[in-house]
Formats: sequence, structure tokens, C-alpha cells
Amino acid sequence: MRKSGAIVELVNALRCLPGVGPKSAQRMMFHLLQRERDGAARLATALQNALGQVSQCRECRTLTESPLCDLCASPTRDRTLLCVVETPADVYAIDDAANYGGLFFVLNGRLSPLDGIGPQELRLDHLENRLRSGEVREVILATNATVEGEATAHYVAEMARHFGVRPSRIAHGVPFGGELEYVDVNTLSHAFKGRQEL
Repeated sequence: MRKSGAIVELVNALRCLPGVGPKSAQRMMFHLLQRERDGAARLATALQNALGQVSQCRECRTLTESPLCDLCASPTRDRTLLCVVETPADVYAIDDAANYGGLFFVLNGRLSPLDGIGPQELRLDHLENRLRSGEVREVILATNATVEGEATAHYVAEMARHFGVRPSRIAHGVPFGGELEYVDVNTLSHAFKGRQEL
């Protein structure tokens, strides 16, 4: 059966979402058009509104509707602590789960020379300006425990040291409630290297 242009366009548009392949996109399209037309209309309106109203915070580069996000605008946050993360989703995760009262800086990616992503593409000059200001005393590196994340953390740590800012790294290792026999070799090795005195 030949599919109409609007259906093909919707399926292709849904495929831009992470983890959504052709079959998943087709199932979503059928669900939205057959059973959830009101929901589809709300989704389209909300997406259109977000595209017009949401941009990056001028300080930390997370997503916000204002020039400054709520965290950067808050007078109660510790401005001497700066947590560097890869994505805005990481800001939400840390702010919700950790007892962290400092500020954030979102890289919006990670260094990956093989993909052509260097310091210029991440706009690390913006981070450099924050470090140069003298307000930040400690940079907490919370990049992912991947090869690229580790390389990015190392690069930012060197940048922080250059400006007399103390770099630190969040701990990686055995998850709370995890059993050692099920933890992969790299995680276990990293946990041993990062052990602390009790």
C-alpha cells in the first residue's frame, strides 16, 4: 500500500528521537493518528511553543525560557562551585538526586576528535571566561564514564588548573545495592582506583 506524504513525513520526523527506528516511529504514528488525536494536537502545540520560547541560559547553557535559568538566577546557590556536565539532562539528574548547592556548566557534548568535536565546537571559551573571572574555586567534573567523557574531564581539569581552580571528579564505581559478581570489569577497576579511606 502506498503511504501518503503526510504519513511518511510524520514517521520520518518521529525517527529523529533517540532510540526510535522505522517500526517504532510507525507504531507512534498509528497511535497518534488513530487513538490520540487530541494528544497529538497538544504535543504539536507544546513542541511549537517550546521551540519558540526555550533557549540556552547565558551562564550555564542549560535549557530555559529566560535569559538566566532558575539555578543561575538563585541567590542561594554557591557561586564558587561549578559542576561541569555533558547535557541539560545531567543538570536535572544531579539537581534532583544530589545534595549539590553550586552552579552548573553544560558542555552540550563532549570532546570527540574522531567526530570532529573539539574545544571550539563545545564553545569551551565560554567556560574559560567563567574560570578566568576568579569567582569559581572548584570545578566538579561530572562527565560520563566513557573514553570521550574521561578525555573531556581531563581537558577541563587542565583548563581549571591553569586558572588556579581546583578540579575534582565525581566518583564512579559500584552502584548502591549492586552485587560485585554482576559489576563489569571496567567499573570494578575504576572503583578500586577511586577508593577512599574510611
